[in-house]
Amino acid sequence: MHTPKPMVPAAGVPFLTHQLARARAAGVEHIVLATSYLAEVFEPYFGDGSALGLRLEYVTEEEPLGTGGAIRNVAGRLHSGPDDPILIFNGDILTGLDIRALVHTHESTGADVSLHLTKVTDPRAYGLVPTDESGRVTAFLEKPQTPEEIVTDQINAGAYVFRRSVIDTIPVGRPVSVERETFPGLLAAGAHLQGMVDSTYWLDLGTPAAFVRGSADLVLGRAPSPAVPGRCGDRLILPTASVATDAKLTGGTVVGEGAFVGEGARISGSTLLSGAVVEPGAVITDSLIGARSRIGERSVLTGAVIGDGAVVGADNELRDGVRVWCDARIPAGAVRFSSDQ
Repeated sequence: MHTPKPMVPAAGVPFLTHQLARARAAGVEHIVLATSYLAEVFEPYFGDGSALGLRLEYVTEEEPLGTGGAIRNVAGRLHSGPDDPILIFNGDILTGLDIRALVHTHESTGADVSLHLTKVTDPRAYGLVPTDESGRVTAFLEKPQTPEEIVTDQINAGAYVFRRSVIDTIPVGRPVSVERETFPGLLAAGAHLQGMVDSTYWLDLGTPAAFVRGSADLVLGRAPSPAVPGRCGDRLILPTASVATDAKLTGGTVVGEGAFVGEGARISGSTLLSGAVVEPGAVITDSLIGARSRIGERSVLTGAVIGDGAVVGADNELRDGVRVWCDARIPAGAVRFSSDQ
């Protein structure tokens, strides 16, 4: 409600920080952020990007323009020549992609657009991208529903290299989807679209559960990032947090700035944002605990999202999928799933 997804802390810093840091490590120097929802949050935090060794610019969409419209909307801020490569990243993908290898593939094949592809075991929720033996894209198939439609396990992984001149062919001033309009249109017109399969770590942070898992994987070292503020391990405790000596933190748990974890609490694979309080004896698993929220004594949370400033009283039991709104209050002993035995 208060924070756009790229700015929610993952492994102690806003998720976008990991993307920016990985781009910088690959040699990128200038980045334009195409923002829309809560756009005013980004610039006060990142400024001109100099702290990350980058030159950052910001373009805000008054009305959401879709994936293709957003790319076209920032074209005026790009300083490259017509044949130069432009990297484009979806803002909610956590990946170990070899960015330099994607650019090399693009340049060595002479492609108009190159796409990072990854393989998934169940591709039904994604757009399929079959390629020929040389890696050239042959079709774009949106979210197959029948076994006959699943002709490949390769999906669009949300990172692209565009030839600069191709961006200018996207219609201006209206919503455009690269997946449904731009890419199929380029293919039909005979353009060269190249796929590069990179099966390193990849996670779409499209749900709160996936976001929490991504944060934990960053802490555990499964997902690579130069921006994690500490050593990889079972837990990440930010400097001003306070954790009782007998509390048990495992599974890539993050305890944010000024947060507090009481005696005997057990927290696994979860993220506590700044100022959150976990009272003694609480048990929290795979959950996102919002800033300044409070979890009461002996409460048990699994797969929960607790909004900023919310209070969950003592002896509650909240299970998978529950979302407690910002500033809501749940009295002690008010919600249970198991019996009272």
